[in-house]
Amino acid sequence: MTVPSKYLTAAWIITFLLLALPVAHAASRGQAVYVSAYSHIYSGDRKKPFGLAVTLSIRNTDPHSSVTITQVNYHDSDGKLLTRYLATPLNIAPLAATRFIVNESDKAGGSGANFIVTWKADEPVSPVLIESIMISTRAQQGISFTSRGQVIWDR
Repeated sequence: MTVPSKYLTAAWIITFLLLALPVAHAASRGQAVYVSAYSHIYSGDRKKPFGLAVTLSIRNTDPHSSVTITQVNYHDSDGKLLTRYLATPLNIAPLAATRFIVNESDKAGGSGANFIVTWKADEPVSPVLIESIMISTRAQQGISFTSRGQVIWDR
């Protein structure tokens, strides 16, 4: 059985059009995100604490829609709530960013500290990028590293 060429041409056109469509990214209307943070790490044989400044970076990756940060909570190694950073929700414009800082001198979080960040949007948007950046320098020694957030629930 042969397929008429008009059907093959139509199939090629449909295939081309489907391939030309933009790739859809996973969209969400909100999430709760766990982000590990380290107010210090241990170095040397004596496991001496090395204090770190922590920057929590929250970036709206959606080019068209705002998102609202509803909660930024900082917890210590035992899971105890140390700081609620927001008294009221915070709006972040498309492609904008904000940050929260834990000072290097603040050792309360410990090596197992974390943030829980929740955000929402009025419509499905590209998920928010949330990372922590830890950094410190002493004498001629410096250390820096990042940790990317892990979604713990999605709306």
